[in-house]
Amino acid sequence: IGRNQNTIEEIDPDYVRRQKLHVVRRLSGGGAVYHDHGNLNFSFITGDSRELHHFARFTEPVVRALNRLGVPAELRGTSDLFVEDKKISGNAQFAAGGRMFSHGTLLFDTALEEMLRALNPRQVAVESKAVQSIRNFVTNIRDYLPSDTTLPDLKEAILREIFPGGAVEAFPLDTAAWEKVREISAERYGSWDWNFGRSPRYNMRKSETLPAGKYDVRLEVEKGRIRQVVFYGNFPSSRELMGLTDRLIDVRHDPEALRQALAGVDLVPYLGAITTDQLVNLLY
Repeated sequence: IGRNQNTIEEIDPDYVRRQKLHVVRRLSGGGAVYHDHGNLNFSFITGDSRELHHFARFTEPVVRALNRLGVPAELRGTSDLFVEDKKISGNAQFAAGGRMFSHGTLLFDTALEEMLRALNPRQVAVESKAVQSIRNFVTNIRDYLPSDTTLPDLKEAILREIFPGGAVEAFPLDTAAWEKVREISAERYGSWDWNFGRSPRYNMRKSETLPAGKYDVRLEVEKGRIRQVVFYGNFPSSRELMGLTDRLIDVRHDPEALRQALAGVDLVPYLGAITTDQLVNLLY
């Protein structure tokens, strides 16, 4: 997920949960991307932040490598690589402390159907100031290469363009370095507050007709937590709804957190014959 995106606006959370996919917010901007073992990622780190927004400098060796392999790739717009009007790569950048990195994806042999399912938001009315991904028609680079070409082959071709005529110097990480990597990963990228809670403030509306009646739920969410919730509909109710809605204020907008907040609550006096799972589905 891009730095400025609303997470649940960019994915199908039900599909992601069923497939046990990891959702991670990155430091750089741009749109949401899908990673699997058929996706090759590259990053350039420099000590000159003045190159920020200069995507061509960093995509040029990638384009040259693909062209030498017979793939008619080209940079279009600011930061995307295309082959015959189909997108194969998106790129983003981030700068801090006088340094910057430019990184991108390469769809080599990605499961495109799975990707489109994961990045296809449910049909829920969600409004926010988040930057929505621009979804283009995409394709795999593998379709333009001989059938025996592998992802390591593509990686090697790109390295030859970056280091023409010379050896590629490697910097293997030792045990201590990997421990630091895992520490940073757990502290930031393994955090719900970072991956979901940093989503921009948004309003969500969801409605459904159940045996007990019609339910229309309006939510206001800020920093990943419910700030306001209102129920409308023709469901039977014998108790003031505030007794239920107050329980949901400041709860994380997350299915498990919602279930915990509703644990032990008799919903019938508030909303009629509705189960906890049905209510959670309405709220998320």
